[in-house]
Amino acid sequence: MTGYGKATGTIGNRRYTVEIRSLNGKQLDLSVRMPSAFREWEMALRKRVGAELIRGKSDLSISYEQDEAETRSQLNGPVLRAYLEDMRLLAQIEELPLVDPIGAALRLPDVVRQAKDEVDESTWSALDALVAEALAAFNAFREQEGRALEADFRQHLGSIAAVEADLDPLLDARLARVKSRIHSHLEDVMQRGRIDENRFEQEVLFYVEKMDVSEERVRLRAHLALFHEILEGEAGQGKKLGFVAQEIGREVNTLGSKANDAEIQRLVVGMKDDLEKIKEQVLNVL
Repeated sequence: MTGYGKATGTIGNRRYTVEIRSLNGKQLDLSVRMPSAFREWEMALRKRVGAELIRGKSDLSISYEQDEAETRSQLNGPVLRAYLEDMRLLAQIEELPLVDPIGAALRLPDVVRQAKDEVDESTWSALDALVAEALAAFNAFREQEGRALEADFRQHLGSIAAVEADLDPLLDARLARVKSRIHSHLEDVMQRGRIDENRFEQEVLFYVEKMDVSEERVRLRAHLALFHEILEGEAGQGKKLGFVAQEIGREVNTLGSKANDAEIQRLVVGMKDDLEKIKEQVLNVL
């Protein structure tokens, strides 16, 4: 969801800049900063930009550079003349000297004013085009980030799949050790007499079923394949990827709890590390 887009252009005598930024967030939180003259279009602008951003903590900023002619203050002639006339009359009535009346009048309210900032439809249309340009740049930024995220996802998914495939010889070796250990225990119990083979097979079967991870491995491979499938599908699948990542985590955790083997545990820890990186990056997907 991280993104940035910027567009600049000259409209009339002003140089406008439109910037759009977005960070991760579960909901859309859009902050808008713009000149007061454009406030009547704010709701329409929020709706349009929000539809593109979808969610995330976002900022839309519209600013402009004024030329020198616009920054000059203007004298309000009628008000200034009225103040001067009042001062002259008051000075006559009170018989007081009138010292620097213009300087005094310039400090009174409404004598100096700024030109009224008005925006017509043509100006707004031109600015709206700049907003569209900034949104296009923003979406291009997101697409580039998305391609990098996809490559990162596939790398970690491939790592988990490779580790899962490496479990076969370790599981076979673990089964052999279990059989040997049970056999040894039964010999001790029966004082090295003849071992009841049925009893032995039952004990082995019990431990094999207790430690069997074949179903977890099948589900894990299915979840990995589903994650790849979602990556190749349409946009806006961030929440679905998050759900699948949770399911992958459930199977990996079960593998770890049933491992009963140091080497298998080591591989499971590596799978968990890859999965945590996937979960972190899923937060960046819409």
